[in-house]
Amino acid sequence: MAVSTATTALVFALLASVVFRGSYGGRTLSALVEEQPLAMTYHKGALLAGNVSVNLIFYGKFTASQRAIISDFVTSLSPLPHQKDSLEPSVVTWWKTLAKYYTASRTPLPKLGLGKQVVDEKYSLGRSLLDADLAKLAARGAPRDAVNVVLTAEDVAVEGFCMSRCGTHGASRRSRAGRSAYVWVGNSATQCPGQCAWPFHQPTYGPQAPPLVAPNGDVGVDGMIINLAGLLAGTATNPFGNGYFQGPKEAPLEAATACPGVYGKGAYPGYTGDLLVDPATGASYNAHGARGRKYLLPALFDPSTSSCSTLV
Repeated sequence: MAVSTATTALVFALLASVVFRGSYGGRTLSALVEEQPLAMTYHKGALLAGNVSVNLIFYGKFTASQRAIISDFVTSLSPLPHQKDSLEPSVVTWWKTLAKYYTASRTPLPKLGLGKQVVDEKYSLGRSLLDADLAKLAARGAPRDAVNVVLTAEDVAVEGFCMSRCGTHGASRRSRAGRSAYVWVGNSATQCPGQCAWPFHQPTYGPQAPPLVAPNGDVGVDGMIINLAGLLAGTATNPFGNGYFQGPKEAPLEAATACPGVYGKGAYPGYTGDLLVDPATGASYNAHGARGRKYLLPALFDPSTSSCSTLV
């Protein structure tokens, strides 16, 4: 089913951060250094458009609370009905930042909505998955007008997980039913939290600064939200490998992966930038979501200014 994939930035806090850069293909490890920003090029391909259902496929054991953190985030990507005002900065405002990518294609920004939720607690494909297994799981979502999100539990090993990636996005093969995009994100809580759940866990390498407090009280799942958000941004703007990206097609940087490790103003390698702090819990965040949720979301590359745009 899968024909190509893109990978989230995997940040290691070295003296100068080191990342596995995002692409629609293979991964290479490269140092994050100060350099002149590249232009974000539109390659004339289709972007995600229209009303899109985000279907969640939970593979392995997730608690009801963990599933709610993720489903509430997806709900937060669109304004809630009958809600005139929302706290800012918000998840909705973050998503609307992508509207600048849609100017050249003259396509409205897609409206994402929470679709169906599938729970597989019996590990029907085992506890060690290959890319082909992720595609099979994604097929349990919808064949068109959808992004099917596969979420693997902390005790599930996935090909390349923690070694070269925290998550992936790709697309199904063309068929009469159309073509759908999919995303995979793993829970790194017990396997590599210092890589895929930073800054909520001390980094695997480099100076061991105290980790930030996770806004929803779950290091693994709050880390998943960061990766899921970035992958949804990449899926919207480069769903089939010929949309917006920087660099070569074999190893492109997308809307979020072009800004690795940046969450607030003043960010530098190993430092997230200035964030909001919940006075009651001490948790760090930069976006308000549905049902009183708070989330930490990655900066998005602004194609009009060739710089990383943050909410705070």
